[in-house]
Amino acid sequence: MKNIVVIGAGTMGNGIAHTFAQTGFKVSLVDVSAEALEKGVKTITANLDRIISKGNLTEDQKSTTLNNITTFTKLEDAAKEADLIVEAATENLDLKLKIFKQMDELAPENCILATNTSSISITKIASVTNRPGKVIGMHFMNPVPIMKLVEIIKGYSTSKETFDQIFQMSQTLGKVPVEVNDYPGFVANRILMPMINEAIETLYNGVAGVEEIDTVMKLGMAHPMGPLQLADFIGLDVCLAILNVMHDGFKNPKYAPNPLLVNMVMAGKLGSKSGEGFYDYAESRKAEKVSKMFLK
Repeated sequence: MKNIVVIGAGTMGNGIAHTFAQTGFKVSLVDVSAEALEKGVKTITANLDRIISKGNLTEDQKSTTLNNITTFTKLEDAAKEADLIVEAATENLDLKLKIFKQMDELAPENCILATNTSSISITKIASVTNRPGKVIGMHFMNPVPIMKLVEIIKGYSTSKETFDQIFQMSQTLGKVPVEVNDYPGFVANRILMPMINEAIETLYNGVAGVEEIDTVMKLGMAHPMGPLQLADFIGLDVCLAILNVMHDGFKNPKYAPNPLLVNMVMAGKLGSKSGEGFYDYAESRKAEKVSKMFLK
């Protein structure tokens, strides 16, 4: 597989495109928004410069990586010679099903169709295609160029050949692939999201404040960042969407999102990307200042 198409130029999409391009693959980055594509390439460029500053990349390697990326606003123009398409659009089932129908219609017969979904059923996504054996999950972690883990999720009909190809390709990217079966939330989010939800519940019940909760988890459990800071980093809308998928999939009340999380998303307080969540990011992209809503 040489020609990779990545759908979505947002945080995950540009990170996935960056990783494939830096490893030597030809990448077509697709987004309906030309502005999003321009922003995505700028982000990749800035991230490459950061790697150079640490002495882990040369200017020539940066140029080669950027030259490996071509941008498109139409999937039909990008998918003609694709060996693998990785969908990294918003975590919305209807949108993903629509995109996979298009991918299936436009991609060559032997092309593998992968999704970066963090919670939605691979089997459900594959059901709208005529190639369910070639549909698979590749759940990268954010930030993609740095994080080693990739959850490789097999749908009910995913073939062994498809799984083996994607598992090996993930190793080629310098990642550590982990085989996972197709259940809501997979492994990472099935464990992570209830923890984040419980941290929000703890705040909601007045047990402790934002900084106090995060400090306990960082110093007491050796987590690199606290669960509320991590929720802001992921995006509170994304956390809510994943919890809703698990709650709907398992019908278990332990996955029901806390009302505070629901209200914050409705109010547009989505975390670092919106400028405010549990922390205030107006002056710094780091979680250094607690949102005034949660100040005592």
